[in-house]
Amino acid sequence: MRRVLVLRPEPGASETAARARKCGLDPVVAPLFEIEPIGWDLPEAASFDGLLLTSANAVRCAGDALREVRGLPAYAVGEATADAARDAGFDIAAVGDAGVDRLLGSIEADLRLLHLCGEDRRTPSDVRQRIAAVPVYRAKPIEQPDLGAAAGAVALIHSARAGRRLAELTNERASIRIAAISATAAEAVGNGWAAVEAAPEPNDDALLALAARLCNKPDPE
Repeated sequence: MRRVLVLRPEPGASETAARARKCGLDPVVAPLFEIEPIGWDLPEAASFDGLLLTSANAVRCAGDALREVRGLPAYAVGEATADAARDAGFDIAAVGDAGVDRLLGSIEADLRLLHLCGEDRRTPSDVRQRIAAVPVYRAKPIEQPDLGAAAGAVALIHSARAGRRLAELTNERASIRIAAISATAAEAVGNGWAAVEAAPEPNDDALLALAARLCNKPDPE
């Protein structure tokens, strides 16, 4: 069975690897980026009805100022993000496991949301809410990531940026199968790979199920 290459930053990489092992996969952690906090200015909390969180990294990196918005209900993408918000003292108003677009489509249209996010982010489509995005962290490229296990692996692509970065760094495209968390992430890797497929839902469960199928898929004769 092929190895699974986990490229997302820590601590998410180790979390995904642990879930992969539970699925019977053989993960190798090789982050392409590292997460670092950035300075940010807190808007007036009273101007918002809730806090939008699309990554647990926002909770980890926001710092002491996060206490000032703890009274806002949190709308979280993914259980890991929701758990981080709960640990930080937030009440969770809603959790979406199928991406930010699906989450925003399921909640009230007139909400004013403060989005604590990463510096590199995708703007949600068809937004009905008023959202103020404030970056609190960045994903900094690791200059020489360890991709020694890439050849012949199934690479997990958690973002379009990771897909572009892997494409820049490896000369092993023809032997690597790509399991991408979304169609956008799949498109970002470009051509020349052994296989490229996108998960049906943008979450780790769907991504790992896809990776398992690609790991066990026979090579073409």
